[in-house]
Amino acid sequence: MPTPVILDCDPGHDDALAILLAAANPAIDLLAITTVGGNQTVEKCTINARRICSVAGITGVPIATGAAEPLLGSLHIGEYVHGVSGLDGPAWGEPTVQASAEPAVDLIVRLLRDHPEPITLVPVGPLTNIALVLKTHPELIPKIREIVLMGGSIDRGNDTPYAEFNIKVDPEAADIVFRSAVKVTMCGLNVTHQALATPEVLDRFRALDTKLGDLCVELLTFFSASYLRTWGFTSPPLHDPVAVARVIDPSLVECIDAPVVIETMGRYTAGATCVDLHHLSGEPDNTLVAVKLDTERFWDLMIEAVASYA
Repeated sequence: MPTPVILDCDPGHDDALAILLAAANPAIDLLAITTVGGNQTVEKCTINARRICSVAGITGVPIATGAAEPLLGSLHIGEYVHGVSGLDGPAWGEPTVQASAEPAVDLIVRLLRDHPEPITLVPVGPLTNIALVLKTHPELIPKIREIVLMGGSIDRGNDTPYAEFNIKVDPEAADIVFRSAVKVTMCGLNVTHQALATPEVLDRFRALDTKLGDLCVELLTFFSASYLRTWGFTSPPLHDPVAVARVIDPSLVECIDAPVVIETMGRYTAGATCVDLHHLSGEPDNTLVAVKLDTERFWDLMIEAVASYA
């Protein structure tokens, strides 16, 4: 039976491919796509979710707009990576898939309450929506099978020296999620940096000879230029689909148990994920931390998903 999933995202180039993977793979029953302010404003992120669903022909999956701001402070967006639209690169037409009038948190709550089995939440942006659900409806925690997120890092950050972008945007929300009673799997930079969209990968997308394959090349070409300019990567890492891949086939992403604490107050470290790999703190394990990606099988999964839309 497919795993019921809500994908919470902030599209975003890698989010776009995460949507394509989640909607295409038969191991996932994609119940909804919810958006949050992060890579761009929440309004632009919602338009981008509609754009990718329109181009791919993904219908019947509600798209709901979520939190525009973090729990505290103002929104810090990732325009320096994803551009003014959040999905710069391709020339987008007017999206035909519409957004739901139901707010994202209300939609998540309703689906959790009404669905006959527990739902897996896959947040691949800031964790604001998920934290709001956990805080306002703790009675629904048993209805969450697990949270498999893209965010954090065992090592250094990518937005500040110690903080990964998704966690840095809303560290208070991340703190709520990691301290919750829900099973959490963290797919951080240390594993997503193994999912590099190399020239060989781009050639595989081109070889599909489809409109969507070519669109993925355009997206990843823009993304590649951003990563080269900002971090010196010659090939960009495809972060968000790694979390989706973990849900589809857990054997693709090797994890270890560890205590993880979110730094919320540090002058230089706010948003850091403090991963106690050697259990020095004496704190109990609260997170499955991804450490290794089966890169070859991951890209096979991604290419197969995009090919299925032809």
